[in-house]
Amino acid sequence: MEAAKSLFYFFLAGLCEIGGGYLVWLWLREGRSLRYALFGAIVLVLYGIIPTLQPANFGRVYAAYGGIFVVLSILWGWQIDRIAPDRFDLTGGAICLIGVFVIMYWPSG
Repeated sequence: MEAAKSLFYFFLAGLCEIGGGYLVWLWLREGRSLRYALFGAIVLVLYGIIPTLQPANFGRVYAAYGGIFVVLSILWGWQIDRIAPDRFDLTGGAICLIGVFVIMYWPSG
């Protein structure tokens, strides 16, 4: 159950980081209104808070989160930007997820 809750926090943090960054991107690169930037900034602050709910130390959480971020970025590109991942994206994403599970959930001892 703890691992499921931890993965949920990773997923939520990833959505906040990518979503907030995307809103700022839309403001700066695509000329959207300042509201996009402000909302993006709020969402990015939430991204900074969510990882503190993880049951591990800062370094471990952020190392593992990197793998989650990679996979969510691939999925975001596929669903939002309509760029299908290729076999290298999928292979790299799978390797990253293996790293997440080794770093965060491998039994210590």
